[in-house]
Amino acid sequence: MKAGSQHVMEKIATFIVDKRNLFFLLYLFAIIFSIYAMGWVQVENDITAYLAEDTETRQGVEIMEREFTTFGSAKVMLANISYDHAKEIASEIEVIEGVSGVTLEQEDKYYQNASALIEVSFKGTDKDEISLVAMEKIREVIAPYDSYVSTTIGVDTAKQLADEMQVIVVIAAVIIVLVLFFTSKSYGEIPVLILTFGVAALLNMGTNFLLGKISFISNSVAVVLQLALAIDYAIILCHRFTEEHETLPVREACIAALAKAIPEIASSSLTTMSGLFALVFMHFGIGGDLAVVLIKAIILSLLSVFTLMPGLLIVFSKLIDKTQHRNFIPSIRGLGKFAVKTRYVIPPVFVILVLASFVFFNRCPFSFGVADLRAPRRNAVQMAEDKVNDTFGKNNMLALVVPAGDYISEGKLLKELERYDEVDSTLGLATTEAMDDYVLTDYLTPRAFSELIDLDYEVAQLLYAAYAVNDEDYGKIVSDIGEYSVPLIDMFMFLYDQVDKGYVTLEDELQEELEDLHSQLTDAKKQLMSEDYSRMLIYLNLPEESEETFAFLDTIHEVAAKYYDEDVYIVGNSTSNYDLSSTFATDNLVISILSALFVILILMFTFKSAGLPVLLIIVIQASIWMNFSFPYLQNKPLFFLGYLVVSSIQMGANIDYAIVITSRYMALKKTLPIKEAIVEALNQSFPTILTSGVILASAGIVISQLSTDGTIAALGLCIGRGTIISMILVIFVLPQILLLGDSIIERTTFAQKKSTLVQERTGKLLVNGRVRGYVSGVVDMEMKGVLEGDLKAMVSTGEVEEIEEETAHV
Repeated sequence: MKAGSQHVMEKIATFIVDKRNLFFLLYLFAIIFSIYAMGWVQVENDITAYLAEDTETRQGVEIMEREFTTFGSAKVMLANISYDHAKEIASEIEVIEGVSGVTLEQEDKYYQNASALIEVSFKGTDKDEISLVAMEKIREVIAPYDSYVSTTIGVDTAKQLADEMQVIVVIAAVIIVLVLFFTSKSYGEIPVLILTFGVAALLNMGTNFLLGKISFISNSVAVVLQLALAIDYAIILCHRFTEEHETLPVREACIAALAKAIPEIASSSLTTMSGLFALVFMHFGIGGDLAVVLIKAIILSLLSVFTLMPGLLIVFSKLIDKTQHRNFIPSIRGLGKFAVKTRYVIPPVFVILVLASFVFFNRCPFSFGVADLRAPRRNAVQMAEDKVNDTFGKNNMLALVVPAGDYISEGKLLKELERYDEVDSTLGLATTEAMDDYVLTDYLTPRAFSELIDLDYEVAQLLYAAYAVNDEDYGKIVSDIGEYSVPLIDMFMFLYDQVDKGYVTLEDELQEELEDLHSQLTDAKKQLMSEDYSRMLIYLNLPEESEETFAFLDTIHEVAAKYYDEDVYIVGNSTSNYDLSSTFATDNLVISILSALFVILILMFTFKSAGLPVLLIIVIQASIWMNFSFPYLQNKPLFFLGYLVVSSIQMGANIDYAIVITSRYMALKKTLPIKEAIVEALNQSFPTILTSGVILASAGIVISQLSTDGTIAALGLCIGRGTIISMILVIFVLPQILLLGDSIIERTTFAQKKSTLVQERTGKLLVNGRVRGYVSGVVDMEMKGVLEGDLKAMVSTGEVEEIEEETAHV
């Protein structure tokens, strides 16, 4: 580090250390505020909200949320029961207040293998109080039986996930403490590290409200990943403080440690943040959401380490001194010597593994849907849903949204779609039966309408004339009103309106039927028709995600195009999966290039070499390919989001392990032969790599095994597995690559240290570099070794230092 920069860092460090009480006070206020502000954070639980605005799914969902009402529904499965008994229970459910309808038929769709499926519809949405109360009463009715309920009513997935993550955070914290007990130099360091990152985690959670809404994924995994990704920063400062404290008092040791650690930690964090920053460029907004939350978490972690931790080190310094313990981490110099001996064997084997992994990775089947993601652990709601789906099958339902007003086209469209083998059934106003085999959108004349509801023909004519006036269709009144035809649903609604206003009087029985029908029609219109759009439901016998399914989506569009010129949207899990798959190739390419490019630039700046970053990137990229070869080898689909996010984390965070070894190797080889340098570099780096790697890998594995959310579990599994692979490659492969690539590193170094004027020195000197000057005579040569005598010279690309007598033989 330049002397000027060192002086600036010392000034900053001195201010932070001396004003530690002020920082303690500021952090106290920040903690109180963050705890309060955590209640302001809004969490988005719908993953489709992060689709690009120009996708069909996003546009269709926005229209449906704005134009239609989706009433709550539930599937109630009763096992080990007769059909007649199930019918009795269905009757009990039907009369519950808030239940609008119950379906149970004696056919395979509803009864098989001594199990009955009761489909229940509600009068409110899944969040309305009337639906929640009704659902509770249904659970009371079916409680004595072997029952399973699949529904979203009364199921708070956000709370379930939050409860799970609290457990995961606690377990992850216990693992971190155990790792620190094993790898720390003093037990007194542990409370310092825990307090530092506990505060950083609180600050990050408390400031998430500044981002507006954050995804449930970011809200769930950010705390654990923050601890795992940023723990290195605190460990670096801790180790620096311990080293400085061996010769300096507490205050001075803390200042010196902080001054040296700030540039080192800041440089280390850049690779992690750059890898995460690449996620911002994803079309799928969940990547940017997670990136922003985690980058903010890392910045706040840096802030806590730089401004809070120094004060804590001073406060706990006596405890740190008293609780020093022996080093539990064994020496791995033997592994370093093994690396030297196998430097011509391991790299070729590594190349073969890389090529195989690349092939396996490219054959890996990607999954784009969340519905079929199965976490190892299942909650009660998921197990009930699995039971229902396993017994009666799973519906693949699509919503087809078209412009409203053309009942004839709607009917023709649905009938044409029903002719396809891929379609089980359809539902829309144009296929909903009303009375006497009429559907709601059938056009009826006054005569047909009067016969249908047993109304006087003359009254029916007057009613149709009034409808024509209301519709400003005056020509029908002048011409033969008897030939005027009106959609059944429109006439029913108009009749009810006229009766309600007192213009028409009906007999009591007909009045009661009309009121019941009006209630049903009102609910149907809320779900299926608005002023501008109509919604139709299509039930497919295809899986939610397959090439055949995606192809049939195009078929539906082709059929709809015969009847509508524009504004046709298909909404459903299949459409969402299709939208995600269509942008995956671009997202993958952009993220892969940008994350590698950002990291390479940072490494080039750090090591002043063009070749060295490439060697390091090869190792980490290989770990990514190996990580994502496992799904292919296990014949399991790989969730695309897990790949995109975790590949960025591996590239940005795991490369720190390679940087640790490389930095020490580059420093040691100035004074040691490269073979000895790599042995010592590996041995010195092992504690840091072990601590950071075990923590990150453990965090990922704990998330994957304890979370019941398939998306989060998939992310955790990929992070844990990828970190373990990265550690293995960095320890067992990188040393050999550095040895073989040393000449490449030296030849591609593009910046050299400025010449340093060495004052007159006398004694035993270790010289390493180009020397020009007087050394008991005049020299101009490359020199590496020990000089005993007088030196006054310019030394470039190297250094001169005085050595003790016992090292003079080096």
